[in-house]
Amino acid sequence: MGQSAAFFDLDKTVIAKSSALAFGRPLYRDGLISRRDVVKSAYAQLMFRLGGTDEQTMARTRDYLATLCKGWKVEQVQQIVGEALQELINPYVYAEAAALIAEHQGAGRDVVLVSASGDEMVRPIGALLGVTDIIATRMGIVDGRYSGEIEFYAAGPSKVIGVQELADERGYDLAECYAYSDSSSDLPLLEAVGHPSAVNPDRALRRVALENQWPVLEFRHPIPLGRRLRERPAVPVAAAALGVGVGVAIGFAIYGRHRRTKAALS
Repeated sequence: MGQSAAFFDLDKTVIAKSSALAFGRPLYRDGLISRRDVVKSAYAQLMFRLGGTDEQTMARTRDYLATLCKGWKVEQVQQIVGEALQELINPYVYAEAAALIAEHQGAGRDVVLVSASGDEMVRPIGALLGVTDIIATRMGIVDGRYSGEIEFYAAGPSKVIGVQELADERGYDLAECYAYSDSSSDLPLLEAVGHPSAVNPDRALRRVALENQWPVLEFRHPIPLGRRLRERPAVPVAAAALGVGVGVAIGFAIYGRHRRTKAALS
């Protein structure tokens, strides 16, 4: 256990895609979501990435997530993630992120993935990177199925709650800790530590990072694990980042808002 930690957002910070939407095809194949769900979510996720989000949207996302996943078998979801991980996630891990994680670990810091995606998804992705500490969305489970309740929704300001709880448990001084994210929705997380960095930032986060003179990192090389081990780039630390249906839920929330706005203007 290190004296400090480095907290990494997942999507577009460690991996070059949405972790939740990456599993849309196998979720559809196994009958958990419809083709319409997949198409609407992919479009709406793009709107989400371009426009960011707000508290109201995150609340709608959380509520839809609970409804969407209710009744899914936990074992089935874990099997889907396990079978698809190497194909859908491994090739998209940024080499720069993997190197930075390794450098923090080499410096004796704990590395923690902090993601709104589900624990069932984030934990196996962490295992690919040698990361065991996870702060992620936790779904309620009853008799092996998702209950429709969310125990902890790891998005926006709630990420800071998880980070602070872990810091209290382990004795981290957050002023000595690092955080990495691409999204302005993670400003509370970045502002909670002494060493924040923006990675592939959206427009709003880039502006805040420049105003506060935070490092801005550009990760551009997603490559599979085997190549990462052979071609690890140098990324100096001093210069520098559920349920499973959360991407689908975000998609529906943003898609619905976009459709309502379009209807109001027409």
